[in-house]
Amino acid sequence: MDRRARRSVSMDVSVSIPTAAAASPMANMSDDKIAIVIPQRSPSNKILPLGFQFQQHEPSQSHPPPGFAKRVALPLIKKVVAELLGTFFLVFIVMSALIADKVHGGALGLVGVAAAAGLAMVVLISSLAHVSGAHINPAVSIAMAAFGHLPLAHLAPYVAAQLLGSTAAAFTAKALYGGGLSEGTLGATVATVPSVGDAEAFLVEFAATFIFLFVVTALATDPKAVKELVAVGAGAAVMMDALAFGKLTGASMNPARTLGPAIATGTYTKTWVYMVAPPLGAIAGSGAYHALK
Repeated sequence: MDRRARRSVSMDVSVSIPTAAAASPMANMSDDKIAIVIPQRSPSNKILPLGFQFQQHEPSQSHPPPGFAKRVALPLIKKVVAELLGTFFLVFIVMSALIADKVHGGALGLVGVAAAAGLAMVVLISSLAHVSGAHINPAVSIAMAAFGHLPLAHLAPYVAAQLLGSTAAAFTAKALYGGGLSEGTLGATVATVPSVGDAEAFLVEFAATFIFLFVVTALATDPKAVKELVAVGAGAAVMMDALAFGKLTGASMNPARTLGPAIATGTYTKTWVYMVAPPLGAIAGSGAYHALK
């Protein structure tokens, strides 16, 4: 083929996005075109608003758009059970890590315990976010309700489930591991007791929860955020706060995490700090992101 002939040959490149009507990715190709097929993203890969799931459009319904899937609200009971289980697993993992560290002479250390808490958050949010939002923390639920991301009617059931799950986890961990520790030693190991004064402890818990909810609100509620990073961001925030503030207050950031072990061990030293500071910090952190965006 001479140079003039080669110049006369042209090749078109087209981009094709298949729909339900396309029988094959090759259907739109012609002899002189290269079709770059970009498959549609499956709705099941998207993180949905709290308590919603996708359901494919029924064929009998009128005028369904191609590939349409509607969102269906889950019953409240399923969300509440998810919150109970999620809080149970979180508190059980954290207490197990703390007790193992104590029994084995500091084998985990602060980094190990913080990593256990952060990874537990990643796993639980990844598993339960599409069911209940995976709050597993009354402070989170209060902040979400305050800014319209959780119906007010759901707030009390969520908080009750979280507190029940935490208490059950604390008694389970005590039954499994408490035999090798005295009651006082167990309480000092798993309870969140500040090593600083009341005012400083309050500010530390407020600041830690502020940071945590700022991250969660940014990733979970903003439509422009990368929703797939909610679990990673929340887990990283928990681990960061635990490393920075764990030696000062235990970095609870969670009234349920504090109250369950307190009830199981009878350790109520300055418990009020953890009941008041995290919810206020959560509202302030969530509000700060809402004001920023």
